[in-house]
Amino acid sequence: MSKELGKRISDGLKRNGMTQRELSDRIFVAEASMSRYIRGERVPKPDVLADIARELNTSTDYLLGIEAGRYNHPQILQLISENAKIMTNKQKKDIICALLDK
Repeated sequence: MSKELGKRISDGLKRNGMTQRELSDRIFVAEASMSRYIRGERVPKPDVLADIARELNTSTDYLLGIEAGRYNHPQILQLISENAKIMTNKQKKDIICALLDK
């Protein structure tokens, strides 16, 4: 599980255009600890995992690989509305492009 968690954190960093150091700074965790999470050598405590998920605009279930399938339409709308204020213009454009198959 740790390797998969690390891969999902790494993918989230890329998706959000964020470095490991930036994420570490945002959640007040040593960069060395973040590196260990990403390499699969350690699993973050629940509160740290929640902070990572928040900063990467995802869920702890996704990071842990226990997300139960695809979201339905109302869930997607709720996720977008909850996150719209913290999304960058690029992220908003990415959603629009995904909806328009561009």
